[in-house]
Order: sequence, then C-alpha cells, then structure tokens
Amino acid sequence: MIIGFAYTGVIVGAGFSTGQEMLQFFTNYGTWSYAAILLSALIVIFVGRQAAKLGYRLKADSHEVPINTMFGSIIGKGIDYILVFFLYGIAVIMLAGAGSAFYESFGVAPWLGALIMMIAVFATLLLDFNKIIAVLGVVTPFLIIFILIIAAFNIFNPDIPFSEVNAHTDIDRTPSGLWWWDAITYSGLVLASAFSFLSIMGSEASKHKAARRGALVGGIIILLLMLLINGGLLANLDIANEAALPTLVLAESIHPILSLGLSIVMLLVIYNTAVGLMYPFLTRFSAPYSKKYKIMLTVGLLFGYALSFVGFVDLVNIFYPIFGYIGLFIAAGLTVRWVMNKFTQKKLV
Repeated sequence: MIIGFAYTGVIVGAGFSTGQEMLQFFTNYGTWSYAAILLSALIVIFVGRQAAKLGYRLKADSHEVPINTMFGSIIGKGIDYILVFFLYGIAVIMLAGAGSAFYESFGVAPWLGALIMMIAVFATLLLDFNKIIAVLGVVTPFLIIFILIIAAFNIFNPDIPFSEVNAHTDIDRTPSGLWWWDAITYSGLVLASAFSFLSIMGSEASKHKAARRGALVGGIIILLLMLLINGGLLANLDIANEAALPTLVLAESIHPILSLGLSIVMLLVIYNTAVGLMYPFLTRFSAPYSKKYKIMLTVGLLFGYALSFVGFVDLVNIFYPIFGYIGLFIAAGLTVRWVMNKFTQKKLV
C-alpha cells in the first residue's frame, strides 16, 4: 500500500490534479473519453507492474540499469539521457503549476508561489529515501476524498446532460484528435514519469510480491481518479474548457471551503510529483546526499524556477505529448520482456 500510494503521488501532479491532463487527453472526446481512460489505465496497470518487478530483480538505484538491461548500452544510453531531460522538464512544470495554483487559490503572485514550492522540494530532497516515500504517500487518500466529492456532486448536478456532452467538446484541444491514440500516448506519459521512481521503489521493496502488488494498487487508484475527474469535467465541459485549473473551478461552485481544501491538496500533490521526479534525476548523476547531489539539487531547482515563468498550460502542451512517446518505447521493451519470460524458454532477468 505504501508503494501504491507513493506511485499515485508521483503521477497525480499539477496537470492531473488541476484537470488539465484530463481535458487535453480524454474529456474533450466526450462519451468516448471513458473508453480512452479504460484503455490507458489497462496499459498503465500492466506496464507499471513490469517496471516495479524489474527494479526489484535488478536492485536498481536509478533507471540506468533497467534501461540498459532492456535496450543495451548504446540505445539505452540515448533513452537514458532523453528520459533524464524530460524528468527534469516535468519537474519544472510542477513549479509552474504551483505558481498558478497559489495565484488562483490564494491570490499569491505566481513567482512567489513557485518559489515557496521550490524551497519545500529542496528541503524534502535532503531527507532519507524511505522518508521521501512516506511523505509522497500521505496526501493520496485526501486527494481521493476531495475528487470523489467534487465528481459526485457535479455528476448528479450537471450543467450539461450526459446525452449532450458531445456538442460541447473541443477536439482542437486534444493532442492528436484520435481518442485511442491519445489514450495510448497518455499511458506512455504516465510510465515515463514514473519509470525511474518505480524502478527505485521496486528495488526497495521487501519482496517481489510487494513490488508488483504495490504498482497494481497504484494503477487502480489512478484509474479511479481518472474516471472521477473525467465525469465531473464532462458535466461542466463548457466551464472547464475556459479554466486554467478546471477542478478548482468545480470545487468553488460547490462550496468555498471545498475549494480551499482542494487547493491545499492540489499544492501537496504538485509537491509530490516535483519531489518524485527530481530525486531520480539527481541520483542518475550523483550518489544520494553527496556534495555533488546537493550542488545539483540547488542549481537544478534555481534553473527550473527561472524556466517556470514560461507558464503552466504552455509547458503542458509542449512537454507532455513528446514525453508520452518516450514512455511508449519503454513500455514496448517491458512488454517484450514479459512475453519472452511468459511464453518462451529464454528467461530474462
């Protein structure tokens, strides 16, 4: 359960908790969005388990060993550096998302909100890894509760009847215009975001069963959250498409206290993802908590803070679809390994 909640905590960052990811990859397909979510979640659940199992078997302290094991040292090195670049890029998006969330929720200037988040991430990444995992898992139950309340209220009190949602969709807001392809791409995005951390968490698991079941639990929680957020957004699609932080707008329409609570939870899950992506980025190039680690942490966060001024929504549009393709390549490698171990005599590590 600790692994499952931590896995969810890494995934449900700024784009997920605000509703932007759902809008861009799923909700604007209208009734087809549910088919897309189910397809994406099945891939996430299956491949996430394979990633955690591989991390356990290899006792990986970074994603470098699993990547090289799957693809060889030459191709693996290329994927390794691309993955590292995007891990850092998504962490920067979390800082930008924090700036937007602080401004929308509390009227705090975006530059100050991003700075507060940067300092919190810096302090956390100086902690022991097991403490980091514990921190990441704490907020997930609260997010589930808030999303459940918001989704249930809006589904049962919709601005738009379910039979009319297709009239309010905006396909131009989706990455490709093909629901099935965006579903597959999104699953790649989830895996690319979580692969490094899943590898490390898998290696830290007490036993093989804990690693694979932890990833399974995380995948199921992600599926439920996707269905709930999508349902709430579909019920208010005309409003959601005009908002930078759609779930926050939906919470505000129910009650200001709910909006305040979601704002706090949203900032915490943004913090979770920033921590969960920065840690494997740092440990790829340095020993945890070494002098080099601390220098990289300081420089990386300061540079990321400067990049965060590009803007949250623009960064999501640029980074997420490309990152998804990287994840799909890794997913293909994990699937090939599973097929060979399951159906051939040649068993791989």
